[in-house]
Amino acid sequence: MEAPQCILILDFGGQYTQLIARRVRERGVYSCVLPCSAQLADIRAVQPMGIIFSGGPASVLDEGAPRVDEGVFELGVPVLGICYGMQLINDLCGGRVESAEVREYGHTMLCVTDSALFKGVQPETAVFMNHGDRVSVLPKGFTADASTANCPIAAFSDVARGLYCVQFHPEVTHTAFGQQML
Repeated sequence: MEAPQCILILDFGGQYTQLIARRVRERGVYSCVLPCSAQLADIRAVQPMGIIFSGGPASVLDEGAPRVDEGVFELGVPVLGICYGMQLINDLCGGRVESAEVREYGHTMLCVTDSALFKGVQPETAVFMNHGDRVSVLPKGFTADASTANCPIAAFSDVARGLYCVQFHPEVTHTAFGQQML
């Protein structure tokens, strides 16, 4: 029997991982969760039609921070990085992450560009942030898609590779248009 297609959430220890899975299911799409340490063969076995990297409490700047098998980028499916997941994708693809001068926690206003991730979203919209690090330099081929007052790169993408990243949490009800973004 063939495995059902699903959105796979790779868990980096974030408090909202199960909520991400729930929000995906609320959109009528099957989802499952695997630890970020899952072997590439196990990830392939799920036959994901997309992958989400969850947030997490670690910093990609820390030695021994959670990583992922980079083969996930070669599976030919879109990948969405949320919070820590965004910073990890940036780091793995050759960008730079730094400690933010100002930690963001709670509501903040996000200024978005006209990009695939934000179709139909107001140019300025409320989101929920929870981070102490931020992306300071994007990898080659990526485009900045949103910013906040304290986070110049709050979302970015490489549409050709199907990689999308957000610093905020679209899965929480505090983020306007969050379900639409997911």
